[in-house]
Amino acid sequence: MTRQNITILLRKINQINLSNIWNDIKDSLGGSSHDYTKIRLSRAVFLLAIPMVLEMVMESIFAVVDIYFVNKLGADAVATVGITESVLTIIYAIAFGLSMATTALVSRRIGEKNEKEAAREGLQAIIAGVVISVLIAIPGVIFAKDLLSLMGASAVIVDELSAYTSIMFGGNIVIMLLFINNAIFRGAGDAAIAMRVLWIANGLNMLLDPLLIFGIGPFPELGIAGAAIATNIGRGVAVIYQLYVLWRGNSRIKMAGLKIMAEWERIRHLLKISMGGIAQSLIATSSWIFLVRIISNFGSEALAGYTIGIRIILFSLLPSWGLSNAAATLVGQNLGAREPQRAEKAVWGVARINLVFLGSLSLLFIFYPEWFVRLFTNDLAVVEVGVSCLRIVAYGFGFYGIGMVMTQAFNGAGDTRTPTRINIVAFWMIEIPLAYLLAMHIGLKEQGAFYAIIIAEASMTLLAAYLFKKGRWKKEAV
Repeated sequence: MTRQNITILLRKINQINLSNIWNDIKDSLGGSSHDYTKIRLSRAVFLLAIPMVLEMVMESIFAVVDIYFVNKLGADAVATVGITESVLTIIYAIAFGLSMATTALVSRRIGEKNEKEAAREGLQAIIAGVVISVLIAIPGVIFAKDLLSLMGASAVIVDELSAYTSIMFGGNIVIMLLFINNAIFRGAGDAAIAMRVLWIANGLNMLLDPLLIFGIGPFPELGIAGAAIATNIGRGVAVIYQLYVLWRGNSRIKMAGLKIMAEWERIRHLLKISMGGIAQSLIATSSWIFLVRIISNFGSEALAGYTIGIRIILFSLLPSWGLSNAAATLVGQNLGAREPQRAEKAVWGVARINLVFLGSLSLLFIFYPEWFVRLFTNDLAVVEVGVSCLRIVAYGFGFYGIGMVMTQAFNGAGDTRTPTRINIVAFWMIEIPLAYLLAMHIGLKEQGAFYAIIIAEASMTLLAAYLFKKGRWKKEAV
């Protein structure tokens, strides 16, 4: 074959591949129906990952834009958001645990080709989420100031900015349902619907943020309280859309005709699986609360710099969570279809993609951290801490890329106990003691906490990869 013929052949192959890729992108974003246990594995990963990554991209953009507007109100406002979110992580942990169990149950039933049972599992998760959120909202609103004081907030934050905390706790039901409903969609393979939901929620929030914070046009100037109201409105509208699709839309899960009543046996089973997920998330997020408490010893500027740095890091990590969610769905559905080897192959494939993505991105944060931090503030003291946080934590991005896929794979299989044990070792036995030692005793101050983060994450990843290879998760029954 001549060189010219080889060139022509390669061009044709490239054209075919590009055409196939474009068609897959359209199918993925359009929400086309596929049996992910039967189609080519690389295509299944691609179809699920695109909307899940785009879903998380919007979430990460929101995280950055939200802090951008709040930063205009000063370091105390940014610190208020940082402290509040460190406490809200408890709510996120519960929502994460419930959604994790929901994805495992729904995906397993879908893999078994039992869509009616998948719908019933999803409905009971929604009922459980509503009850739990009400139990959280009441004390959260009443004791908002006490929570801020407990976290070491200044008198200005406690007396003048606590409305943000009250509103966020009072509206926690939209956080809970947003997580659970999207877990239903992801477990069913309806990743495109979950993507649209978060685009609605965060798009509205980004639109309303400046209007309500600064009082643009006919809108009242509400300051930091406006940021909380904008967030709850955006998420609330998205939840209404989710419920409409579940009852009236064209998702795989159809709840129309189901009786809206608690089935306590199902809820107990859901909570049993959720407990592992809630525990692992609480263990991880409680470590972040301790980090905030340690860093608050060094002033509002240090806390503001840390908050900005972490928001930027979330911008890069959340798309990777989208890839991890795709792995969890594939694990659940393939175990339901009794294809454990296919499930394992999917996880390692996604882990490699995540490693390359985050490893490449880390170079930007290591060499050019100041450029990113200065997008949000010009306060030299805040910039210095933000740069330090971004650069140090970025060294661990390669570990994060693999670790988050491994832990989500366990969760997708319904094995929430293993990640719980891993988190106890990584965050409670390594991160918290090490952060306190480095920051408060060795004299590294806030940098000590940043070094503790990457050491803990590396430990978590190595342990998770070892346990995943042992393969006990393949025998998990849900």
